[in-house]
Amino acid sequence: MEPMARVRKTLAEKIDVAHLMSVGVLASVCPRALIDEVLAQTERASKRERLLPAPAVVYYIMAMALWREAPLEEVLRVVCEGLQWLSRGQAPAVQASKAAISQARSRLGAEVMEQLAERVLSPLAAPGMPGAWYRRWRIMALDGTAMDVADEKTNAAFFGYPGSSRGSSAFPQARVLGLVECGTHAVVAAAMAPCSQGETTLAQTLCVKFKPDMLVLADRGFYGFGLWGKACASGASLVWRVKANLKLDVHRQLPDGSYLSEVFDSADRQRPAGQGQVVRVIDYTLKDSASPVQDSYRLVTNILDHEQAPALDLAALYHERWEIEGVFDEFKTHLRGASTVLRSKTPELVRQELWGLLLAHFAIRQLMAQAACTQGLDPDRLSFTHAVRVIKRKMPQAAAIPP
Repeated sequence: MEPMARVRKTLAEKIDVAHLMSVGVLASVCPRALIDEVLAQTERASKRERLLPAPAVVYYIMAMALWREAPLEEVLRVVCEGLQWLSRGQAPAVQASKAAISQARSRLGAEVMEQLAERVLSPLAAPGMPGAWYRRWRIMALDGTAMDVADEKTNAAFFGYPGSSRGSSAFPQARVLGLVECGTHAVVAAAMAPCSQGETTLAQTLCVKFKPDMLVLADRGFYGFGLWGKACASGASLVWRVKANLKLDVHRQLPDGSYLSEVFDSADRQRPAGQGQVVRVIDYTLKDSASPVQDSYRLVTNILDHEQAPALDLAALYHERWEIEGVFDEFKTHLRGASTVLRSKTPELVRQELWGLLLAHFAIRQLMAQAACTQGLDPDRLSFTHAVRVIKRKMPQAAAIPP
């Protein structure tokens, strides 16, 4: 039997209004004026008239996340026809080869996309949005994931392969750490590095993104005296799980079952009372869970007043941290689809593609938050997969199309 020939997937020859509107969704997140400003700041603006001007390349990189199933030239065609429609025919028609697209991406680099993400990614939940707030705090989560990248020599040398009990992994991996708004699933800040770099190291760079109105949840892998202190200095409220064997003396028992204690730097062998950092500790066990063994949890928080946030509330709230796993699934599975590996073949373009992926995800989540807000709904009640289909195939009623 002869092997079946591979069929090259294409998008419709005639781009319909749905595709044009989907480009509009991306443009609503990154307006042309903002792109021009960032291009000027990074000195990446086109110095001469090119077949692929830099702003079009920016939108193209974001669009790669929406049309993972299509060849690069097809994605570019959709983007450029969409930009023509948005500009009422003022934008130039573009046809470019895969080599020309690669050269244009290399000229742009990763810094432009990173700076755009720095300017664009932000919390979406308005005060009082269902599922997004606890009292005066915006519920946030901090966690990381790994992304497979193309198995090229330059990628392997830079990102490295993750450890495996059965030899090396099939693909090099980039580590991505995200700060996520749990109620809207919006990634509000991110950091990326080779897979050999730990999440706690990356977290040092994200602490500066914490704000006083945030309540940041994190798993036990993140706790360390230095990182905890830096996170507290941001003014944010923290609820982090710690390992059960962390020695925490009871200094004062509180009415809600929690207690005050102190944490110290591991290098401090003396640990004199009153010289550490005061924390509130919440110990609890999950009963009737799916696990055959009862799960014991120990949380530490810098909310020392039990009346501001009772222990039972914080114990229930901590499990909102799992929302971030759903976020990673959204851009690792639902956006990437059957294409499980990032397309880019060099570390610089991998970083560029990752920032574009995060921006595209934010555009979708912003549209969903706007739709939920108009109906007074929790954004969790909306389907991310359906939203992607709407943006790609239908005319979204809530899409913000720039004039």
